[in-house]
Amino acid sequence: MEIFKISFDESYNIVVVLSPIILLITILLFAGWRLVLKSSRFTENLEIDEAEIGIGSGKIKVKPNYGDMQIAYQLYVELSTRKIGLKIDFDEDSLIEVYNSWYEFFKITRSHIKELPAHKIRENKTTKAIVKVAIEVLNEGLRPHLTKWQSRFRKWYEINSIEKDHVHKSPQELQKEFPEFNKMKEDMQKVNKQLIEYRKVMKRLSIGDK
Repeated sequence: MEIFKISFDESYNIVVVLSPIILLITILLFAGWRLVLKSSRFTENLEIDEAEIGIGSGKIKVKPNYGDMQIAYQLYVELSTRKIGLKIDFDEDSLIEVYNSWYEFFKITRSHIKELPAHKIRENKTTKAIVKVAIEVLNEGLRPHLTKWQSRFRKWYEINSIEKDHVHKSPQELQKEFPEFNKMKEDMQKVNKQLIEYRKVMKRLSIGDK
């Protein structure tokens, strides 16, 4: 029995004929795939606890579609591959590099949000929720800290890194001499905790793991 047959009609168009068994198997596979998607954990309601991220006291229930999962995955990758959604080691990490990552993440997140069609945000509650949380993480988490500390610390660091008494110090040693280091560190840890929780939420929305 032929599984499939390829021929040409009178107009030289390619004609592909599948055997009934192959056609039936194809239909069953497609139906099974649809059933798996329908019962997938990704189609279940998930919950975003705003208190965990530090941007509010409510809980948002979402039911992500594949477009939402793609958005969440892009943000999750950014949070996981930069020094953003990972715990800061104030003895080993260069805070200048941490600030570079935070600033880049701010720009990238804003860019992702701007690329979303307005009608999609209006029509889809989950997309709207993801955008809402992303904007609040930027405006209530990153922006206040960056506004207060980043330029002040960068300016101090730039001046002191070329001073004779400091040229042989490592970035980690020098940054601890910043006059307001402890206050900056305390605020930085607060934002860092928010971003770590935010990364966990984006991970749940995109790949399902907690």
